[in-house]
Amino acid sequence: MEDREISQAVIGRLPRYFRYLGELKDQGIEKVSSQELSDIMRVTASQIRQDLNNFGGFGQQGYGYNVGDLYGEIGKILGLHKEHNLIIVGAGHLGQALVNYMNFERRGFIFRGIFDIDKKIQGTQIRGITVRPMEEMAAFVRENDIDIAVLTIPKTGAVEVAEQLAGCGIRGFWNFAHVDLHVPDNIQVENVHLSDSLMKLSYNILSHD
Repeated sequence: MEDREISQAVIGRLPRYFRYLGELKDQGIEKVSSQELSDIMRVTASQIRQDLNNFGGFGQQGYGYNVGDLYGEIGKILGLHKEHNLIIVGAGHLGQALVNYMNFERRGFIFRGIFDIDKKIQGTQIRGITVRPMEEMAAFVRENDIDIAVLTIPKTGAVEVAEQLAGCGIRGFWNFAHVDLHVPDNIQVENVHLSDSLMKLSYNILSHD
């Protein structure tokens, strides 16, 4: 693959390719054309070919794509061949729901620690993981090779926590707090605003009335 910038739009479609290819693989389907994939995903065949050509193409003229091979290659592009160690900061309802979602582990995202400021829940366990006080977080991150911090805390504390973690070797934030994080350029941030998605759905419903 060439050392060049891939657009975020292309990167945003890769997990969908991975998911649909996984479903085809589970069905025992060995090959698929770009047109067949287009019909399933509702993305044009031309767009699919363009997207995959960013990473080498993978298809064969007159054959299409080998489902298992393409599934594996996209998994590697997404970094799913490596295990990622995560912590959750905020053991409220959302934090607990994320820890309890088993599919993350199947993709190699392993929750190693949970941290919360509330002394009432410190020492309790969520899926076998002990909720620890915030004072232990920095040392835990350094000692356990944590890659990703998941922030499910109010925005008032998220900025301070992010600044603290940025100095501990964290490589990325999955941020559910409704605040922009200002971190060094080498640290990646994926912001998740659940209400934005719901408002988008609301707009689309109204626009089709």
